[in-house]
Amino acid sequence: MVACRERFREGISISATPINRPDWRNPIHLLAFGLGSGAAPKAPGTAGTLAAIPLFLLLQSLSALHYLLLTALLFLLGIWLCERTSRDLGVHDHAGIVWDEWVGLLVTLWLLPSGWLWLLGGFLLFRAFDILKPWPIGWLDRRVSGGLGIMLDDLVAGLFAFLLLQLCAALLGGG
Repeated sequence: MVACRERFREGISISATPINRPDWRNPIHLLAFGLGSGAAPKAPGTAGTLAAIPLFLLLQSLSALHYLLLTALLFLLGIWLCERTSRDLGVHDHAGIVWDEWVGLLVTLWLLPSGWLWLLGGFLLFRAFDILKPWPIGWLDRRVSGGLGIMLDDLVAGLFAFLLLQLCAALLGGG
């Protein structure tokens, strides 16, 4: 209670919303939470990854270079979005921040052979790498902080899933 009074005296507005909940009117929070998909009560990372599929379907008609450049821009934007939202919520890498999952899935699905089974395979591979966090993904997750840290482990998980998916496509003749 004393801390609340001190904040009030300093001119900081007091909100009825707990600090670890996003402000849905804030476009930064809305984007970081994957347009709200990260607010799923169970498995927000999986829900956020699923919510990224329509974005992939929208972008898949781009040339490989344009897709890659846009994904790189979304990664850079994500560093800022995740840093700001994490700071606002007072929680590093809040489970509901899923912009990193969106970008990680886009990395995984780059150059994806056509067909829903390839999409499902990419989704499952990305989620497996993101959840299990084999080296160096887990190391990055623990060692790199801030917005870059939030984004980087998912970028590497996406790269691992991308490489494995492309290997499967080459071996199985996908595409």
